[in-house]
Amino acid sequence: MMRSPSTVTPRTWLVAPLAADVRRSIDRLAGSADVRQVAVMPDVHRSGDVCVGVAVATSGLVYPAAVGGDIGCGMAALRFDAAADILAAEATAIEILRGFRGAVPALKRRRADAEGGPDPERLSAAPLARAARRDGAWQLGTLGRGNHFLELQADQERCLWLMVHSGSRGIGRAIDAWHHRTAVPVDDGGLAALDATTAAGRAYLDDVAWAREWSRANRACIARAAAEILRAVCGATAEWGTLVDCDHNHVRAESHDGVDLLVHRKGALSARAGERGLVPGSMGTASFHTVGRGSAAALESSSHGAGRALPRGTAAERIDAGRLVREMHGVWFDARRAGQLRDEAPSAYKDIRAVMRAQRELTAVERELRPVLSYKAT
Repeated sequence: MMRSPSTVTPRTWLVAPLAADVRRSIDRLAGSADVRQVAVMPDVHRSGDVCVGVAVATSGLVYPAAVGGDIGCGMAALRFDAAADILAAEATAIEILRGFRGAVPALKRRRADAEGGPDPERLSAAPLARAARRDGAWQLGTLGRGNHFLELQADQERCLWLMVHSGSRGIGRAIDAWHHRTAVPVDDGGLAALDATTAAGRAYLDDVAWAREWSRANRACIARAAAEILRAVCGATAEWGTLVDCDHNHVRAESHDGVDLLVHRKGALSARAGERGLVPGSMGTASFHTVGRGSAAALESSSHGAGRALPRGTAAERIDAGRLVREMHGVWFDARRAGQLRDEAPSAYKDIRAVMRAQRELTAVERELRPVLSYKAT
């Protein structure tokens, strides 16, 4: 593996100067072998060897760390034939939250259900196929923890929308761990890479594509379960023709200015010209439906959300349950779990409006939504 002749200069769209550790991480990535372009999104923050909120292009090497473990993690949005006002009553909100908690668990369903998921036999290794048949079946339709959520939102016409944020759960992390065993550091202490022209590199790319399919199926399963709860509680019907689904952790072959590249996105949304996307804020702030502008300088990418302003540990230390409840004013959620959700408080995230302003040349706002009810599994 040959080192790039010189470090590329990252292009940035920022809401504030980069922290020192974030700058070091980006510089390391930009100086890695075969890196042709780096684009830094306004929601960038440190997470592992490669920051969240970065898109990077190579010509032949694949860097699993520039995708992350939650391969295919993304968003889905769905409109209902009802006004958001149907959630005005506390009793209704409580019933919906109870329904979501029962139908969309954090980690494991009550019964295995692989319906709608891709065939595990397509995976590149027998241990991965076994994990997909076992864990994948039990986890399909589960939300996960951390920043994953199921939210009901009101658009500017007060129409009711659902938004789901979830990914590939345990099987995505198993795929990432498996291929890290064969990835090789390019330089002393450098990031580990795979050559896309080798069997190992092709296997990783195929497994990433599989995990993206599984993630889409997972979000669809969650959306169906949530739609059934809303139909039963409120009589609201899902308008499936409005469904938007996009993911922000992947690597795929793309052509940019006539050059074939491998574009990695870790916490970055594909934003090709005319491409619809979803950019959430936090539990208590606005989210946006977007249309990509196809910015070549940004590798046709945008932010995938607001991005963390505080690391989880710091947020949990600085934000108490009472502050979270105050910040969630006007949004239904299970306040009994406020102590467990401190690191997900709105103040733990960047200002989503500042993020959207910073990336005006990357993506256009199609629709703004405000949260009405937020469910996070704990």
